Amino acid sequence: MVKLSSARYGKDNIRLLKVDRDATNPKLQYVHEFTIRVMLEGEIAPAYTHADNGPIVTTDSMKNTTHILAKKNPVSPPELFASILGTHFVTTYDHIHKAFVHIVQHRWTRYAVDGVPHEHSFIRDGEEVRVVDAEVDESGEIIVSGGIADLLVLKSTGSAFHGYVQDKYTTLPETWDRIMSTAVDSNWKFKTFENLDAVRSAVDSIEEAYLSARNITLKTFALDDSASVQATLFKMCKLILAANSLVTEVKYALPNKHYFEIDLSWFEGLKNTGEDAQVYAPQSNPNGLITATVSRDD
Repeated sequence: MVKLSSARYGKDNIRLLKVDRDATNPKLQYVHEFTIRVMLEGEIAPAYTHADNGPIVTTDSMKNTTHILAKKNPVSPPELFASILGTHFVTTYDHIHKAFVHIVQHRWTRYAVDGVPHEHSFIRDGEEVRVVDAEVDESGEIIVSGGIADLLVLKSTGSAFHGYVQDKYTTLPETWDRIMSTAVDSNWKFKTFENLDAVRSAVDSIEEAYLSARNITLKTFALDDSASVQATLFKMCKLILAANSLVTEVKYALPNKHYFEIDLSWFEGLKNTGEDAQVYAPQSNPNGLITATVSRDD
């Protein structure tokens, strides 16, 4: 005997770009590009266990719904749009009890022409993305998180690593000055919203949380005299929690992007280690991976 323990299905990789035009100056425009995943839970077991498609809201309908709701509603901040999208499915279909919406916002930055920001021209200035998740329950409660991913940063000094375990397995030399680089993957969870209206009323705070978290990440990375990635990560989390009362926990996953000194002493005694190091060898794999979740005591 077997049973269906859990089931969830939906549409992944829904692509969407929306252009918003300023009400007083139509040439001043804003673009929002997303990749979206919608997943549904509910009374859908017959489709799995009895080949009965009666309870299935098709994934093609999910795609169409996403496009239609994007036309009829604001898509910024994406936390709001994810909440709107999830709420639609749990309120439209009685047998759907939970909706999970994942949004990746691709970065388009307005650029300047002759020193003046152009009204409707943008540049993709890196692979960084904004990431949003919303879990919407049939009761109306919405759990929302925001984040950033693939934000590649590097500083050429201001980072050390020493005082760690030294035993027969250790070959890594201690250093008091090294290159520090990582691809930031960060996520912050908001307090639970009781319904969609509560999310709407908090949109300014939600957007500010994104802007401040990104700024804190970059500022702390640059200014912290880092004893380790772990120590710098914890400082980032504490600062984000202090700056945003709606945020209940912060997560980071920071892979070490290693750059190793190259010993060139074999060539005419050329010095390129320690304080003389200038030429490094970028490394790919393996790499360190440092993760943590920091939450409020209460």
